[in-house]
Amino acid sequence: MGSEVWVGPWRPHRPRGPIAALYSGPGPKYKLPASTGYILHDPSRPRAPAFTFGARLPTQQTSRGPGPGHLVPARMTVRGRDGAPAYSIFGRPRHAAPFLTPGPGRYFPERAGNAAYPSAPRHTIAPRNWGLRAESQTPGPGTYTVPSLLGPRVVGKVSAPIYSIYGRSAVGSFCEDLSKTPGPCAYPVVSPGIYKPRAPQFSMLARTSLPQGNSLNPGPAAYNVDQHRKPRGWSFGIRHSDYLAPMVIDVDD
Repeated sequence: MGSEVWVGPWRPHRPRGPIAALYSGPGPKYKLPASTGYILHDPSRPRAPAFTFGARLPTQQTSRGPGPGHLVPARMTVRGRDGAPAYSIFGRPRHAAPFLTPGPGRYFPERAGNAAYPSAPRHTIAPRNWGLRAESQTPGPGTYTVPSLLGPRVVGKVSAPIYSIYGRSAVGSFCEDLSKTPGPCAYPVVSPGIYKPRAPQFSMLARTSLPQGNSLNPGPAAYNVDQHRKPRGWSFGIRHSDYLAPMVIDVDD
């Protein structure tokens, strides 16, 4: 066979069907979730409890009094600030309105009447008054009604079927016009004189009045028969011109 190496009867050829190796896949783009740590842990693997190393929270510090560095002013005593009265340049504040308390002269004990002085009993003929009481809002016996024993709404009993005598409803019945089409009665009756030969018609109206002489029309005497129009003539010049010389007929010798 010479120097050629025999590789067997197989030779490169086109495959008969699709092969997965001929198609490119995503490759290592997709990775399995981690099995360590707490966040994004593999759900198919057991996960041990995790402990954090968080910082210690600050304790609440309460003030228990001034320390040694607190300096009390020298003019401050137990009874307050010591010193001469100080004056400011601020305006004098307005006094509040006094409380209008009535004095002894505003009371009139003599007008108290029987409320302050003893008096004999008095009797009136007015009806007895039991005091101011609000009107009773309690319903009386006539407010409550006993349930009816007739009809379909009997409490605790079975009622027989009942039938109503209501008229037929136009909605949902067989005669309901769903397309809203006008029927034969919606059209008016056409006069036969429109589509058939029509005979002459006479009216029974009154005779119209003759024309009155209210118009300003010229009468027979307004026309003059003797005056007639002059027939038209022809000329070789300008008619009615301001520069036309008059015709000289009589010439003196």
